[in-house]
Amino acid sequence: MRSFFLGVLAVVVTSAAIPTIAHNAESVFASQHLNSTQSVPTADEAAISVIVNSVATFADQGDFLSVEKLYAEEIQVDYTSLWGEEVQTYTPESLMTAWAGVLPGFDQTYHDISNVEVTITGGCDRAIATADVTADHYLDEGHWQVVGQYEYHFVKRLDQWQITHMTLNLTDELGDRTLVTLASERASSEPVAYLQQQQTEQAVRDFLISLETKDMDTFAAVWAEDAVQDMPFSPEGFPKRVEGRENLIQHYAAWPQISGNANFTDELVIYPMADPTTVFAEWRGVVDILPTGRRYEQQYGGLFQVVDGKIQLFREYYDPIVFSVAFDLDGSSQLVE
Repeated sequence: MRSFFLGVLAVVVTSAAIPTIAHNAESVFASQHLNSTQSVPTADEAAISVIVNSVATFADQGDFLSVEKLYAEEIQVDYTSLWGEEVQTYTPESLMTAWAGVLPGFDQTYHDISNVEVTITGGCDRAIATADVTADHYLDEGHWQVVGQYEYHFVKRLDQWQITHMTLNLTDELGDRTLVTLASERASSEPVAYLQQQQTEQAVRDFLISLETKDMDTFAAVWAEDAVQDMPFSPEGFPKRVEGRENLIQHYAAWPQISGNANFTDELVIYPMADPTTVFAEWRGVVDILPTGRRYEQQYGGLFQVVDGKIQLFREYYDPIVFSVAFDLDGSSQLVE
């Protein structure tokens, strides 16, 4: 009888305990799940964290074109805690030009990013992110380390987060900071593809702006000594090829006298190519031609090769019929395009 009673009691106790244990387990799981959910970043927070890490990764890889795309049109950069200078304002291109003039001169750099924290503000289109950084720089047997915290300000435009402010708060520095000067010298003597591409694009702009402004000194300075301009669609009576800097200067000598208001850069689009010394450009030219009193509106295409900042090859494509009408070629064949 006693054993039977104990058996029944065990069943009752066990039966009563099972729902309680199950309930408690569900509560623990729910609590853990809630805490886990609360710690998961939002899509915007995750996107910003990716950008913070990407800046470091791309910079260490020398992929400055990819870094450039992570920034807004204007950026405030504060490195006063490291260099003691004033806060600087950059465009993405000018900031990457500065970085590309130093970082590739090191044998290796490594920016270790950790503890990224993101706060969304300003109606969900503004954000602030902080991240700890340890930046190691290696050159020959030398080493320079910077330790601190980055603070980034972001703005969201067209569903893309972009950096508008970047501040480094220095907490420690080890090694030899004079390595920066040595790295800069090395980078300038062996410019990376990004800098070569910037040089190439700037030479194209300088050439077109010199025609707009009739600045023939600047025009003369953009050409290499052995420069060539090919014009495969030139109308009859005009050269299809001009070789040498001096001949090109002579070819365009009459430009300030025959052209009035001119614009070649408002619709300029430059397409980079695999070779950073070569680009293809498209632009619309609008020029008042003084001898004929006509307006010359032309759509151009041009292949440019630039070596050491000087145009070596310019292959120009344009509509010869539009050219002929604007310059009234039936009346004169002495003008240049």
